[in-house]
Amino acid sequence: MSSRLKEKVTAALRKFNKSRSRSGSGDKTAEAGGGASVNSPGGNVGGNATAKNSNGNAAVVAESPGRRLRRQDNRVSPASSRMVMSVNVQHVPDHSIRARRLMKEYKEIQKVHNSKNDPIFTVELINDNLYEWYARLHIVDPDSKLAKDMAEMNIPFILLHLVFPDKFPFAPPFMRVVEPRIEKGFVMEGGAICMELLTPRGWASAYTVEAVLMQFAASLVKGQGRIVRKTKGSKDFSRRTAEEAFRSLVKTHEKYGWVTPALSDG
Repeated sequence: MSSRLKEKVTAALRKFNKSRSRSGSGDKTAEAGGGASVNSPGGNVGGNATAKNSNGNAAVVAESPGRRLRRQDNRVSPASSRMVMSVNVQHVPDHSIRARRLMKEYKEIQKVHNSKNDPIFTVELINDNLYEWYARLHIVDPDSKLAKDMAEMNIPFILLHLVFPDKFPFAPPFMRVVEPRIEKGFVMEGGAICMELLTPRGWASAYTVEAVLMQFAASLVKGQGRIVRKTKGSKDFSRRTAEEAFRSLVKTHEKYGWVTPALSDG
């Protein structure tokens, strides 16, 4: 083989090896970029795909905004999931505060007062409803005229109805006298009770059911309450009447102030 022919063969081999070397370098570049192609949803950090140009080098191909949004919508990181769950929990209203408070008070009253032979008052749930109670006031001041009326008429207790609203204990319960019918003693139409403690203005979340009942017993005596002996011609003694009377007295006291009875008197 002539020397000129050898030079041509050698040049051809060098060109071939150089072409293979460039091709291998381009493949490595694609692998370093994540092996993404135009049709691949993966890609570099900016969200664009890589492809080789006509010279065999890697080139960046811009990804359309619509494709990027669809890709991002389908990829949710664990951190994002936790954030969404925490937001949902915050918006769920907590109804357990009222239940926990009432259950605790109910158990304490049952434990203390049911262990006595002559309890001042007792309580029970109405139809197993934790948010409606009957309270029976068995004992009032024995020197009061109300106590004498109860003894003469053989009335063992004063029955009260308590309803605890959704916002309890941050809002007061509604309480009324069911029986017997009482006049004076700050007891109004339908058995509504004129007592500042039972209004939003006079209520505090620290007040317990026991405190409310004891304040009521004191206000009965202070207001010289008596049992009505003749009910003929008297107004309806119902829950609806009591609620209307209570709303009316609250508006009156909000306008002119609370004078009778004072909060300190129950």
